[in-house]
Amino acid sequence: MLDRLLALFVLAIVLGIPLGLIFLLTGQFLMDFVFFYPLFMSALWIAGGLYFWLHWERHWPWQEDTLPPPLAGEPLISILIPCFNEGENVADTIHAALAQHYPNIEVIAINDGSKDNTGAVLDALSAQDPRLRVLHLAENQGKAVALRMGAIAARSEYLVCIDGDALLAPNTAAYLVAPMLDNARLGAVTGNPRIRTRSTLVGRVQVGEFSSIIGLIKRTQRVFGRIFTVSGVIVAFRRTALNRVDYWSPEMITEDIDISWKLQLDHWSIFYEPRALCWILMPETLGGLWKQRLRWAQGGAEVLFKNIRGIWQYRHRYLWPLLFEYCLSTGWAFTFLLSVIFWALGKFIHMPAAIAVDNLMPPAFTGLLLAVVCLMQFAISILIDRRYEKGLWKTMFWVVWYPLVFWLISLFTTLVSFPKVLFRQHQKRARWVSPDRGIKPLNDEEEVIR
Repeated sequence: MLDRLLALFVLAIVLGIPLGLIFLLTGQFLMDFVFFYPLFMSALWIAGGLYFWLHWERHWPWQEDTLPPPLAGEPLISILIPCFNEGENVADTIHAALAQHYPNIEVIAINDGSKDNTGAVLDALSAQDPRLRVLHLAENQGKAVALRMGAIAARSEYLVCIDGDALLAPNTAAYLVAPMLDNARLGAVTGNPRIRTRSTLVGRVQVGEFSSIIGLIKRTQRVFGRIFTVSGVIVAFRRTALNRVDYWSPEMITEDIDISWKLQLDHWSIFYEPRALCWILMPETLGGLWKQRLRWAQGGAEVLFKNIRGIWQYRHRYLWPLLFEYCLSTGWAFTFLLSVIFWALGKFIHMPAAIAVDNLMPPAFTGLLLAVVCLMQFAISILIDRRYEKGLWKTMFWVVWYPLVFWLISLFTTLVSFPKVLFRQHQKRARWVSPDRGIKPLNDEEEVIR
């Protein structure tokens, strides 16, 4: 009951943003917030990304196809690969994992009750290489349970977790584990996922998004000391840290967001390592993209409501900026909705001047400013990431669609997921749903993953 009351309090804060803009200011200021909030966030990401690059990243050596970074004592690294219906992709994933330049590795594939030939493919691969072990779960239990089973079976303190369709770059495992050897309170290191599927506009837009948005966000959050979520498709964990927080939660729809908050609430740090590359498949249809982003949005809301009681404690103050940013972004979505409602009502009835919204389109200067900042963000992200991916500048033409795709999907997924999570009665175990893997991976551009 208390958690539900606290959740309603957060909802009041979220809705209080647009309502406060209405009663304290004007309908025009309401629209100004709608248009200038993305502008402010872009500026923040640009500043954070540049600081991360200038202060740390530009000084880091980059070894793509040569020797991996040295790890003192050459500790064993366990690579965990949970799989569900990945028969078409898992062989490539296993081969890439076993091809790590770092010598002391083991690979553990967890077949989570797959209905296709995943189990047979894994068994055949394990017979060819003793470094690969396969765990078969009789029934589908969900990614969180599969990861826990893999962690229990692993023989290493350092666990690199990837998806069953992901391709690790040759030195990624070493890059992920290296910071943990130097930082005793480092609980996780998240890597740099890169998009393989680029045959449609949706796929190509995501190439730019992962560089200019997700990459810059991770760098900015690392500068501020806390990361909202690790990338579940490519991340390394310290087993000791996972054990302290009781591993992944099986009822959370996004186990990566949940484990990120559990670790940081237990005062473990999380780093971002852009050199830890991992090539992934992503949705290339609007329907697939919608389902994926709705799940992400729902997962963020679930984690917020789960931790809403304890996060106000002063010892968790370093997570307050993440909470504030989440409330602000959610408030932005409801502000946009309220602006559309007021604009539509104004077509039929006379609206008071204080709340009247005459036009949903930004003024010419505002639109130009947004476009300039957007292009600046793309250019900076490409300059930073060009060392990790060849021909990244070719995506510049396609990412002009980013404001429409990214912000509108963020808007609608927030409006749908937030009430859904808030008023849900029971939390069920989250199980696998086979996602949209795209239409086809890279063809003539495949050299970027070698």
